[in-house]
Amino acid sequence: MRLLLIHSDYITYETRKQTKLAEEGIAPKASLNEALAVFCAVESVDEEDADDVVRQAAAEILAAAEQLSVSNIMIYPYAHLSSDLASPETAVAVLIGIEAALAGQGGLTVKRAPFGWYKAFTLSCKGHPLSELSRTIVPGASAPAEKKAIEHEFFVLTPEGERKDPKEFLDSSPFGQLVRRELGLPSAEGGEPLHVHLMRAKELVDYEALSDVGHHRWMPRGKLIRDLLADYVLSKVLEYGAMPVETPVMYDLGDRAIAEHAGKFGERQYRFRSGNRYMMLRFAACFGMFSIMHDMHISPNILPLKMYELSTYSFRHEQKGEVIGLKRLRAFTMPDMHTLCRDMDETLACFEEQLTMGWQSGRDLETTLVGIFRCTRDFYDQYELWIKRMVAASGVPMLIEVLSERFHYWIAKADLAAIDAQGRPIENPTVQIDVESSTRFGIGYRVDGQEVHPPIIHCSPTGSIERVICALLENTAAQPVPSLPTWLAPTQVRFVPVAERHLCYAEEICNRVNAAGVRADLDDREESVNKKIREAGMDWVPYVAVIGDREAETGSLTVTVRKLSAPKKPYKTEMTEAGLIKAVKAEIAGKPFRPLYTPRKLTAKPRFV
Repeated sequence: MRLLLIHSDYITYETRKQTKLAEEGIAPKASLNEALAVFCAVESVDEEDADDVVRQAAAEILAAAEQLSVSNIMIYPYAHLSSDLASPETAVAVLIGIEAALAGQGGLTVKRAPFGWYKAFTLSCKGHPLSELSRTIVPGASAPAEKKAIEHEFFVLTPEGERKDPKEFLDSSPFGQLVRRELGLPSAEGGEPLHVHLMRAKELVDYEALSDVGHHRWMPRGKLIRDLLADYVLSKVLEYGAMPVETPVMYDLGDRAIAEHAGKFGERQYRFRSGNRYMMLRFAACFGMFSIMHDMHISPNILPLKMYELSTYSFRHEQKGEVIGLKRLRAFTMPDMHTLCRDMDETLACFEEQLTMGWQSGRDLETTLVGIFRCTRDFYDQYELWIKRMVAASGVPMLIEVLSERFHYWIAKADLAAIDAQGRPIENPTVQIDVESSTRFGIGYRVDGQEVHPPIIHCSPTGSIERVICALLENTAAQPVPSLPTWLAPTQVRFVPVAERHLCYAEEICNRVNAAGVRADLDDREESVNKKIREAGMDWVPYVAVIGDREAETGSLTVTVRKLSAPKKPYKTEMTEAGLIKAVKAEIAGKPFRPLYTPRKLTAKPRFV
């Protein structure tokens, strides 16, 4: 079963047209103020134990209502949450069962919209961090029976160890924007994210109409950036001592550990039948790595044990209206590292190391990252000094969220985010301490005859590749002269011959520069020099070298350096061929390199958009 829970100012519905499955005897219209709107999709797997699904769903809804201090609940059938629905008879029975279970709690006003009708509804979502929640219910998985209301405390820790009121940081800085969002305070809403136009205009990535929503086609320039980012993460985790693996993209929900972990994750998932098995597409590389760890012989002497997979692809069944650009997708590429640690002391040490990797990725990608650290009250009380040391090592203030109870598999996590042009966070690196999965998946080692199930760290050193590119484009769009980091620029140098007689010489230099490990192309089109330079600027080429009579005679190049330029004031300098190569190589030193993915001559380059 899929649940979408929305804390609303109000929800109203009115039936418009009945289908042949229409349920009779339910109010044709109703409304509730200050309500928890519960959108429900009953799935085919729920038919295996409908009573258990009712029990779990009612417990989840009740827990959310208590957490949000809500006494009004609207149950709304919403088949669009799933593509694998139960029979109408089962669906109605489950919805009636949930209504009855909640109504029997006392103190709640429960209404249910009728099944099998086309309905108009109006909803106003409150917009705070907990106002939109999703849950996946699987028959047989343990229910969150008597959950307590979770209390959230926010404050800011500075690198100096000072504890401050978050409201002191409500400015226009990236950190101020993060604080505003996490506190659920109103902020100016923009329109479509800037990167959505840029990802197409720069011929990087586009929507794929012949696939599902949120699945993309990658053009050569975007594919190059994506591959370079994958190379970057691989180099970092190899240096850190992680072992790359590769695991399947689908798993059997008949396995209790898989079903429980999928339910804990909470995000919407792709689920389907394969023969007589009920399967799901992975949302990260957890399942595959945990399976490998389960089958290994693990000695404490080999810990910490680090595994890495570039999870291509991971899947989340985001709502169609939520999917946009590279920020919210249904299929994405997740660099995913898991570290099995010996004990909590080793876990904390590895956490610090991996968080440092996350901060470094922001510097290497030339994006500003801001951070929030979330943990349980018990964890904070026990490790307060460590948390302060971690913030001090980060060198910037961090928003701290302390939860009164644990309701996920993690007891502590750090999330780093870039901020888009509309002031909204783009989640990038994350590090999490998981205290459930080693027990659930039977992962551990023995000491003095006793089985030990130690913590596991989940880490994505950059976050999903797609969101990294999203952050890069949003960051670039805000610059006076937009530019990508030179090591990620699809073309690092463009040669612009003044006339046809300079073409051969320009081509010779272009070939030598490529051979030296720099991505260079040649604008051999029959266009004016000004137009060629202008279009090189539109392509965000970091170095544009013009070759005319003087350059051909002297061997000196007139080069426009994009990062040193101002709007309408290009920075031009004289460079030799060797000097140009040296300048580019200095900028990309220590970063991955791949050759051009497009033809060197622009006359041979096709248009994709």
